[in-house]
Amino acid sequence: MKNIFYILLLTTQVFFAQNGFEEGNALYKAGKYEQAIDAYAGVLKTNQHSSELYFNLGNCYYKLNKVAPAIYSYEKALVLSPNDREVLNNLKFAQKRTIDEVKVIPKVGFGKLLRDFTGIYHYNTWAWIAVVSAISFLLVFLGYYFSETTVIKRVSFFVMFALIFVILIVISSAIFEKTHYDNEKPAIVFDEITEIRSEPQKGSSVIFMLHEGAKVYVEEKVTGWKKVQLTDGTEGWIASDAIREVK
Repeated sequence: MKNIFYILLLTTQVFFAQNGFEEGNALYKAGKYEQAIDAYAGVLKTNQHSSELYFNLGNCYYKLNKVAPAIYSYEKALVLSPNDREVLNNLKFAQKRTIDEVKVIPKVGFGKLLRDFTGIYHYNTWAWIAVVSAISFLLVFLGYYFSETTVIKRVSFFVMFALIFVILIVISSAIFEKTHYDNEKPAIVFDEITEIRSEPQKGSSVIFMLHEGAKVYVEEKVTGWKKVQLTDGTEGWIASDAIREVK
């Protein structure tokens, strides 16, 4: 009986979430961006998250010239769909409205090549590729085991060897990407202007100022403060409530 209740509850949530999403889309097309945001927010309250939802939410904030929420929403969309060109394109437009111009230090060497390769897919996608490869290996092995033809056995043996290599690469990519996902903690500045200090206390010296929409990476946390790093490598402490973490 309890299982039936949970199924009905889940079905109801999905139904209302879908209706809320469609309602938000209709309001957006009508130019009612504030109401569209409320509709999308209602969907998020049901824990129905999607890249498309955050993308549309970002578009609403962008239309209202709310820079930080727009960038934050686009970044949330990219967490779920890292290579979505539409999201990346709109994020660039939103970032042009920020005040701070922080340089991005490009990564070089083997680390960059490895990250470029594993970043092609989300770690969940790599995991599914590993599962498909493992099933393929099993099917080829069965063909090798039951075949009575020498040629088929030889071909199957080489295919199995290749699949083992692929599985190892894919599993390694999934682990690397999951580790990178867990360790990287991007955040967006929501305060109109905030101070980055040398120590996690108000009496410490101010290193520089940041404005809304700036992107930082959280490295450490203490009560009321977070140590952040900018894309140019600069570090400092910021008030916890001045930023909102993307994931």
